[in-house]
Amino acid sequence: MADVLRKERFILPEGVIYLDGNSLGPMPVDVPARVSGVMNEEWAQMLIRGWNKAGWMAMPSDVGNAVGRLIGAPEGSVVMGDTLSIKVYQALASAVKMRPDRRVILSDTGNFPSDLYIAEGLVGLLEQGYALKTVEPEAVAEAIDDTIAVVMLTEVDYRTGRKHEMKPMTELAHAAGAVVVWDLAHSAGALPVDLAGSNCEFAVGCTYKYLNGGPGAPGFIYVRPDLADAAEPALSGWLGHRAPFDFDLNYTPGRGIERMRVGTPPILQMAALQEAMKVWEGVDMQDVRAASIALQEQFIEEVERDVPQLTLASPRDSAKRGSQVSFRFEQGYAAMQALIDRGVIGDFRAPDIMRFGFTPLYLDAGDVSAAVAVIRDVMVNKLWDDEAYKVRNRVT
Repeated sequence: MADVLRKERFILPEGVIYLDGNSLGPMPVDVPARVSGVMNEEWAQMLIRGWNKAGWMAMPSDVGNAVGRLIGAPEGSVVMGDTLSIKVYQALASAVKMRPDRRVILSDTGNFPSDLYIAEGLVGLLEQGYALKTVEPEAVAEAIDDTIAVVMLTEVDYRTGRKHEMKPMTELAHAAGAVVVWDLAHSAGALPVDLAGSNCEFAVGCTYKYLNGGPGAPGFIYVRPDLADAAEPALSGWLGHRAPFDFDLNYTPGRGIERMRVGTPPILQMAALQEAMKVWEGVDMQDVRAASIALQEQFIEEVERDVPQLTLASPRDSAKRGSQVSFRFEQGYAAMQALIDRGVIGDFRAPDIMRFGFTPLYLDAGDVSAAVAVIRDVMVNKLWDDEAYKVRNRVT
C-alpha cells in the first residue's frame, strides 16, 4: 500500500484533529492563491473576456473530467455545475422519462433526506399515479421488481456509513428493467468507484466533502455515454442548449453530457475546486481505501476499549462501510460540542449519531489515538454535561 498522506497540502488549524471531511473538506494550501488569481488577474483585468480568454466556459467539463477519473467515469461523461440537489432532480427526472410505462421510484430510508424530498416533489409534479417507495436499506434488493421505474440510492449512508454494493445492486435493477441513479456524495474521493464497470445510467455527487472544493462547491452529474445524446434534461437551462449564444427561443439540447449543464457556472467556486483536485494527482483510490480502513479499524478498536459509553452504529465489517465511523450516544449532540471545544471536530446526526470521517490524505494513526484520548476524557469525566453544549446550533 502506497503512502497517501499529504498533510502539507492542506491548511489544518493548529491544535485541531479534523474528523469531519465527510461533511466539509479542509482547504488545500494552493486554493487561496488560485482564487486570488482568478479574482485579480482574470475577473479584474479581463472582465467579460475571461469567459473566452481564461477558459471559464470550459471549466465545467474540464473539472468534470478530473472528478470523473476518481469515480471510474470515461472522459466526457461528467459535467460540473449547480448544486447536488439540482443534479439529483435532473438525473431522477431523466431516468423516470426512460420508463414511461412504470410509476414507482424506489429508494431507502437511509438515503439523504434531500434526495427523498426531491423525489417527493417530482412525484407530486408528475401526478398520474407516480409514487416514491422507501424500504430499509437491507430490503432494497428484494423490493426491486417489474413495477420499479427507477432505483435511486446513495452508495454510502450519511448517518452510519453503511455501503450498498454498486455493481450487484445495479445488475439486480437492470434485470427487473429499472433505471439506476447513484448518489456519490459520500463516495467520491472516499473510496474506489467504477461507474463504467457498474453500467449504471446516472450518478450524481457533491465536491465539498472528500474532494475539498469548499462550502457550496458545485455538484456533478454523470450520464452513461451511450445515453448521453438521448437523455432528456428536465431542467433545460440556456447553457445546456446546443448553441446558447444563438439565443434561440426554443430549446435544442446540447451534445452529450453538455446538455446536463443548466445555469452559468460559479467561476470562483469552480476555480477553487479545480485547484483542489490537483491534490489527487498521482493518488490511487485503492491506496486511499486501504489507508482509510486502517484508520477506521484503529479508531473503532481504541474507542471500544477506552470509551464504553459509546455504541458502534456503523457496520463492523469494514467492507460494508464507507470512510466514516458513527457511534451512538443519547447525549450525542452535547458530547460532540464538547469534543469540538477541545479540538476534535466531528459532527452530529439526529437522533443520537456522533459521526467521524476518515481522510488519509491528512489524517494519520497519531491523530486517531490523540482524538480517542480526548473522546475518553469528555465521556469518562462527563464534560459534555454542560447546558451550553446542549443548545442546538442551526448546523449540527
